[in-house]
Amino acid sequence: MNFVEKLIEILSYNPQAPLLFNSGFFLYFFLFVLIFNKLFTNYKRAKIIFLTISSIYFYYKSSGIFFILVIISSLIDYIAGIVIHNTNLKFKRKLFLILSLIANLGILGYFKYTNFFINNVNALFSSNIPLQDIFLPVGVSFFTFQSMSYTIDIYRNKLTPERNFTDFLFFVSFFPQLVAGPIVRAADFLPQIHNRPLITKADIGKALFLIIAGLLKKAVIADYISINFVDRVFDWPARYTGVENLLALYGYCLQIYCDFSGYSDMAIGLALLLGFKLPMNFNSPYKAVTITEFWRRWHLSLSSWLRDYLYISLGGNRLGKVRTYINLMLTMLLGGLWHGASWNFVVWGGIHGTALAFERITNLPEKLEKSKILKLFGAIVTFHIWAISMIFFRAQSTQHGIDMVNQIFYYFKPEVFLQFINGYSIVFALMVIGFLSHFTPKKLEDFVTEKISNASLISQAIIITIVIWIVVQFKALDVHPFIYFQF
Repeated sequence: MNFVEKLIEILSYNPQAPLLFNSGFFLYFFLFVLIFNKLFTNYKRAKIIFLTISSIYFYYKSSGIFFILVIISSLIDYIAGIVIHNTNLKFKRKLFLILSLIANLGILGYFKYTNFFINNVNALFSSNIPLQDIFLPVGVSFFTFQSMSYTIDIYRNKLTPERNFTDFLFFVSFFPQLVAGPIVRAADFLPQIHNRPLITKADIGKALFLIIAGLLKKAVIADYISINFVDRVFDWPARYTGVENLLALYGYCLQIYCDFSGYSDMAIGLALLLGFKLPMNFNSPYKAVTITEFWRRWHLSLSSWLRDYLYISLGGNRLGKVRTYINLMLTMLLGGLWHGASWNFVVWGGIHGTALAFERITNLPEKLEKSKILKLFGAIVTFHIWAISMIFFRAQSTQHGIDMVNQIFYYFKPEVFLQFINGYSIVFALMVIGFLSHFTPKKLEDFVTEKISNASLISQAIIITIVIWIVVQFKALDVHPFIYFQF
C-alpha cells in the first residue's frame, strides 16, 4: 500500500473505528482545525466555511454517509424557518412548522424506533414481521432536537431566521457538540457566528481545565471501572452477591456521570478554544436534594429542551393540578423513550415522572429547605431513586434488572465488601476519587482553573503531557465510545 492509499484509508470512515474525542486521530484533527481557525481569524466567511466543512467531515468520520442527514435536517429547517417568518397566514405558518416536525421526528423515528415498533407489533399480534437492518447514526437525537427547536422558536416569534444557509448549517453541525450535546439554542449560538471571537487567557485556562477534567473522567474513571467491574456485574448479576451488585450500581451511576459530563466538558472546552461558548450541561447533579433539583443539574440542555418544547407545549402547569401531573409524567416518559427504543427506558422515565409529580404534590422541595439534616436525607434518597432507575436504564433486559434487585435484597452478603476492596482495589480507589471529586467545592475548581490560566505555556504543556501519560496507563486495547452516542 503506497502513501496515498494509506492516507485515504486513514481519512476515510471506518465503521470499526469511528472518530471519538478520546481517539488519537481526533488529536491531529483538532490541531489541524485549531491552526487553520487561527489563520482565518480576520476572514469570518472563510472561517465559518472551513469550520462547517470540518464539522461535516467529523460527522462523516463518525457515521459515514449519514452525514447527509445533518445537511437534510438543516436544509428543511432553514427553509421552514424563513417561510414561517415571512408569512402572516396562520395556516401556512403551522403547515411549515408541522413539516419541520414531521421531517425531524421522521428521521429520528425511522433510524431509532422502526425495529422497536416492529417488535411490539409482533408481540401484540403474534405476527412475524422481519426486523430491519438499520444503522443508528451517532447523535441523531441531538442534532434533530437542536435543529427542530429553531423552527419552533421562530414559530413562537422568539427568533428571527438565519438568512445564510452556511451559518445555519454550521450551527447545527458544529462538531464539538454535534453527536452528544449540549443541545444548543439558536438564540445563544447564531449571534456568536457574527461576532468576532475574543479568546482571553482566562478562556484558554478554562478550556484546558475542562478538556483535562473531561478526559480524566472519561478515559480513566468511566472506562476503567466499566471494563473491570461494572460491565461484568450487569452482564450477569446473578453470579455476584448483593453487595457487589449494589457497588456495581453505584459504579454505573459514577460511570455514566463521568462519561457524559466528561464529553460535555471536552465539548465546551474545545468549542471555547475555537472562540465559541456552549452552555454548561452538568452542575454536580448528585448534590441534588430532590429529583426536581436533580433535573436542574443533570443534562441541563435536554431537561430545559423537554421543559420548553414538550412540557410547556402540553400545557405545563397552566391547566390545573391534575393536568400538571399528567404533563410531568408524559414529558418524562417521552424523555425516557428519547434515550432509547426500549420499554426499560420508558420505565426509567416513569420513575422520574412519578417522583417529580410526588414532589410537586407534597411541596417537598420547600419542606426540605428548612433543615440541613432533612437536606442530607433528601440528597441520599434522591441519589438512590436515581440509582434504582438506572437499573432499568443499564440492564440488558428486564430479567437482568430483576436479578440485580433480588441479589441486593435477598443475597446481600456484606462480608464480601472487604473482599471487593482487596480484589478490585483500583476500581474502588477510582470510585472513591470520582465521588469525592464530584463533591469538590466550586471554589477549588475555580482555583485550579485560575492556576492553569496563569501558568506559562511550558507549564501547560507539561500538565497536558502528564494527563496524556495517565490516560495511556489506564487505556484499554479498544477506544470505548461515549455512552450517549447510542442516544
